[in-house]
Amino acid sequence: MGFEQLGRSQQDWSLSSFQTGADKSPLSFSISAAMEEVAAKEENQQVLRVLEALKEASHELQAHPNPNSADSNSSAVKALLELETEAETILSSDPYLSTLAHHLTNLKTIVDSLQRSRGHYGLRSFLTRRVSTHEISRVAGSIESEIQAWIDRESIENLVRALRRSSPPSSSFNEEDLIQILDQFVNRLAQGFNRELQDLILKSKVFTELESVLCSSNFSKNVREKAAFTIAELIRFNKDVFVGQVLMEDVSLRIMAMDCVLEIGYFGRKDAIDAMIKADLVKKLVELQRSELGGDLIDMGKFEDESENSGVGPVGMEGKGKRESKERRFLDSHPFASCVARFAVQLEVGEGLRQREKRAFKQEILKRVREVSVSDAEAATIVAEVLWGSSP
Repeated sequence: MGFEQLGRSQQDWSLSSFQTGADKSPLSFSISAAMEEVAAKEENQQVLRVLEALKEASHELQAHPNPNSADSNSSAVKALLELETEAETILSSDPYLSTLAHHLTNLKTIVDSLQRSRGHYGLRSFLTRRVSTHEISRVAGSIESEIQAWIDRESIENLVRALRRSSPPSSSFNEEDLIQILDQFVNRLAQGFNRELQDLILKSKVFTELESVLCSSNFSKNVREKAAFTIAELIRFNKDVFVGQVLMEDVSLRIMAMDCVLEIGYFGRKDAIDAMIKADLVKKLVELQRSELGGDLIDMGKFEDESENSGVGPVGMEGKGKRESKERRFLDSHPFASCVARFAVQLEVGEGLRQREKRAFKQEILKRVREVSVSDAEAATIVAEVLWGSSP
């Protein structure tokens, strides 16, 4: 579909054909709202296709700013200028695209100036061509940045809508759609740091929404795993900002944050785990384990083992089941019990690290436990739990 055809098709995007009178039934309102949503989504997809083509042309133009340097580059300029003629119909309806329309108009002016200087010789014409060529590259870069900002804004809004609709999952929840949207978001984060994108993520509270999905038993394992991968990618995107969100100390969010840390420990790659440990994760976990909601599961295990060896108390499979049940009850009332060892175990059995990375992180955790413990007894207990709960 060409730019001219896309421009004409924009005339069909209007929602004026939908009737929303006061005499409509609730069903009519529901159908109308659904139709409006579909139409709006289709409109955005149309604009997105135009902008993606425009972004590609802008990127090419930055590398070869002279319109006469190559056929492919001439095509890029032609595509940009064709869209400029359609800007009033395609871009004017979205206030976020007004700056883009201005850049396109500016580009046309510069290209016209460059073309007028062709066939003329002398210092003045030479300088005009050099300056115009540089300006074309600069404006093309601005066009690409504006397009990426619009795409990021739409993508974040779409992600937040999908996360909020699915929490708790409703009858209209589509797991495959959410996973696809999360995959697209992860791919965008993997392109590298972008301050404007980070601002959008923080303002839209994406991190909080992802934590809610990750820590909710209402979601499938696939969705929760994808949420964990996404959080780990956010940490890689900017560890200075998003590690702090994982380790936040607000009382009402501590348990959720703890669950989030454990999930990242299982799925996170080396740089994500390294970022959390360097941000004093071990110290915070030791403090939580020391708190009233903490405790040591190893003491409970030793007590049970002594009971079995002395012939007192449950034995065999029945005894193991009762011991596990007692541990679960204890964790229900003490969610931070043995949290250092639980994190170490997640690293040990998880999928994100190589074996040598797991061994290295285990030694680093033990080292930091000894450094931050308030007594030799505390350090010995936590170290024993880490060694007891995972392989040497």
